[in-house]
Amino acid sequence: MPRSESVLSDALTQERTYHDACRAALKTMTDNAQEQVVIGADASASGADAEVLGYELRSQAKELRELPEGPLFFGRLDFHRDPQTAGDHAGQEYHIGRVRITHDPSDPPLVVDWRAPVARAFYQASARRPQGVAVRRRFGWSPAGRGDSADLTGLEDEHLSEGEVRESSIVTSEIERPRIGPMRDIAATIQPEQDDLVREDLTTSLCVQGSPGTGKTAVGLHRAAYLLYTCPQRIQRGGMLILGPNRAFLSYISEVLPALGETGVRQSTLDDEIARQPVTAQDSDAAAILKHDIRMAEVLRRALYARVSTEVTQPLVLPDGSYRWRVPVDVLEKIVHEVRTEEPPYAVGRERVRTRIVHAVQDQAERRGGPRTRTWVQKISRSRPVTALLNAIWPAAQPEEILAGLLTRPDTLAAAAEGILDADEQKTLLWSKPPRSPRSARWSAADLVLLDELSGLIKHPGGYGHVVIDEAQDLSPMQCRAIARRSPFGSVTVLGDLAQGTTPWAARDWPQFLTHLGKPYAIITALTTGFRVPGAVAELANRLLHHLDADVPPARSLRRDGEVSIEATHDTTAATVAAVHTALRHAGSIGVIAADTEAPKLHHALLAAGTPVSAPDTQGARLTVVPASTVKGLEYDHVVLVEPSAVVQAEPRGMNRLYVALTRAVSRLHIVHSAPLPLAIRPAESQNIERPRFSTPGAPTSSGIELSADS
Repeated sequence: MPRSESVLSDALTQERTYHDACRAALKTMTDNAQEQVVIGADASASGADAEVLGYELRSQAKELRELPEGPLFFGRLDFHRDPQTAGDHAGQEYHIGRVRITHDPSDPPLVVDWRAPVARAFYQASARRPQGVAVRRRFGWSPAGRGDSADLTGLEDEHLSEGEVRESSIVTSEIERPRIGPMRDIAATIQPEQDDLVREDLTTSLCVQGSPGTGKTAVGLHRAAYLLYTCPQRIQRGGMLILGPNRAFLSYISEVLPALGETGVRQSTLDDEIARQPVTAQDSDAAAILKHDIRMAEVLRRALYARVSTEVTQPLVLPDGSYRWRVPVDVLEKIVHEVRTEEPPYAVGRERVRTRIVHAVQDQAERRGGPRTRTWVQKISRSRPVTALLNAIWPAAQPEEILAGLLTRPDTLAAAAEGILDADEQKTLLWSKPPRSPRSARWSAADLVLLDELSGLIKHPGGYGHVVIDEAQDLSPMQCRAIARRSPFGSVTVLGDLAQGTTPWAARDWPQFLTHLGKPYAIITALTTGFRVPGAVAELANRLLHHLDADVPPARSLRRDGEVSIEATHDTTAATVAAVHTALRHAGSIGVIAADTEAPKLHHALLAAGTPVSAPDTQGARLTVVPASTVKGLEYDHVVLVEPSAVVQAEPRGMNRLYVALTRAVSRLHIVHSAPLPLAIRPAESQNIERPRFSTPGAPTSSGIELSADS
């Protein structure tokens, strides 16, 4: 055996032995954590302290038990022996993994958590700036393995202190290897520019404009894990919320945080967060666009506060035994005016008015007969005259009652919308068939956004410590306000791509979006280097940017692989089945993307051809048929895109939807069509015009497009 192979074999043997020791230590940690739960149950402590202690112990034990199978480390740092070069870490070796592993909490760790300060050098050190690192080692693990020591198949050493620069084949293979099943974490392959974003402070709100394949979703999820690690108590006080565009997307990302040791995070859609009522109605396009318009916030505020009476017609006369207390009209009007000026939530304002009225009565009573007891104050506060007066000048309100009245009564809507919405817009909003009562009303998805706005005006919801918003570009101004109410003092991580905005109200620029979100000073940064989308696919998708209402830079792919083929045919169904059978010869997931109306037909055709096919939210599916409207945020090794022109024609922002569909492929893209292709993606030969040139640094110079014989 050559010496180099012998050295590699010895190193692998040592690392496998070390991994076995780490596995044993992790088991001990898990057993000890469970034992602490049992011991803690018998611990002597006050009720509150015991509950907090029990929660922390149970959470720790649960997180260790639920760690997914997999390797316990993916890298190692060997620091220089010279203290002047490496400081406190001189001569130390650290294995880097997804969670900290140690024999005993007081012992040095066997594995350092990737979020620990010392681990940052693994992502940031370079030959030009080694940061005290002598050797950076990366480990290659079998993709099909369960994290056993035998699954360690290779390693690479980069001698940074010697100025060695090498491209990691382990990182490349990890990025490019086939994807089947849910999204995986990228802790082993985080790039320096991604690491900078991941480690931003909790107090910083961040907006990431990310081209397809740049890892913006992974950055957001890893930032969530990093904040939970560095600020656990501050996050736990308010909680953390991950907002995705749909449940299929949430299913796709569901295993990332648990793989990083974080399980106590709420992952939801905004529709689920604001679901006060079931959605049983559908708006016209015009009505939905209006209901998502930012102007509706002021219309709703006016409609709510129109219930408050600024003119009081009678004084309050309150019998109290042999006394009759009287609060004059001018005092009552002053109370209402002062509370309105303070602008509290509506329900809070109502109680402030009650409290100040009772205080006015209490002043009179105490001047006449001395201090009053708390019981007396409560009796006066809930007395019929006070409640009747309160209901007259500041009545209680329910969101459903307010919105139903606004959408069924032309005069109410006209008063609230005066100077805001014109007559035609008001007519568009009005229900054609008013319900008998708010309880029998049928609500649309856009109505739920308005109900949430009213609910927030009446009573502020609880806020989260941090909110991660993915595919944010599709949110309307009114939806942004719903999120802002849930993060009034916390920070946010906004992830999106303006070029992928497909809703009629999609954001056109980030500064205005962030203003609606209540975070106008958030840092806006762009990720343009694609690690997942191949160069051939990125170049084709970049052609569409000239046709989209979005000022974003072209995607730049680091990958020179990938394949794009365009097939013209008279029978798209048969061609799709054939394309799927061809793709099945290769490893990886397959996504058939088509216009929503065509997807069911293709699903049935594949089943009829004896090909097992799954729904979009099926985890680990080999083959999935996905309607174009739900493909955002997902990715497949092989994409068969059927009839691009139908995707474009299906909705007003169809070109944006096509851009999304094109960029779901991470290995091969096969376009099947019978109708003419949209001009932007037609092969240059069929356009009779010069193909657009891109000036993106490092962009591929060849198209990577293959034409079938009948194109």
